[in-house]
Amino acid sequence: MPQRLPADFHANPDCLKNKVILVTGAGDGIGRAAAISFARHGATVILLGRTTEKLEAVYDEIVAAGDPEPAIFPMNMQGASQTDYEQLAEALENAFGKLDGLLHNASLLGQRRTLAQTTLDSWQDVLQVNVTGAFLMTQALLPLLAAADGASLVFTSSSVGRKGRAFWGAYSVSKFATEAMMDIFADEEFELNKVRVNSINPGATNTVMRRTAYPGEDPGSNPDPEAIMPLYVYLMSDVSKAVNGQQFDAQPKD
Repeated sequence: MPQRLPADFHANPDCLKNKVILVTGAGDGIGRAAAISFARHGATVILLGRTTEKLEAVYDEIVAAGDPEPAIFPMNMQGASQTDYEQLAEALENAFGKLDGLLHNASLLGQRRTLAQTTLDSWQDVLQVNVTGAFLMTQALLPLLAAADGASLVFTSSSVGRKGRAFWGAYSVSKFATEAMMDIFADEEFELNKVRVNSINPGATNTVMRRTAYPGEDPGSNPDPEAIMPLYVYLMSDVSKAVNGQQFDAQPKD
């Protein structure tokens, strides 16, 4: 059964102080909200995404709030190579020496059609960002996560990554793979390096991806990303140091 945010969790204002956390897809939606929330609780956040202007806007908002100055690392995961991820790891090692948290938030929706109608190009693009990119980045950054005192690795899942659904195609397949990758990393890394690994299904949230997937849905019927941030802060904080290999739901509906 998927887990939920413990009812008794109340984040201390400085619960992420001195932590370094990388957020992918940090320019918009859930990634933006997570980056701002992590910084508000004391973390130095690495903003990774493909659109520099969006990352700069998040950077400005964090600095204007008086929170720790973040770092910007533009990257298009759709075209990134293993070398690009290795260079990311080298840059972070030189700048910070460790990584306390990694939130894999960036995802590509792809085509909303049957598997029989899914084009190869779309299939490959979705799997490249949602699975291969997350794998290569995690692999490259594991030494930095291991260098921290109980790092947290969080993958972003979906309800269609736990139960297949028609017309979700490559995206659904990629999220099943995400859950498997979470399970395997959790089984391998927690005992070895004390790196805990979990996944979050955000549920129906008012984001560009949700509005694209459900164009006829009233966006106001879904909570904004900020509303689900307590779970993200919980999994990055030391309160969850013993939590490993768990699927979480951020909200009851999807």
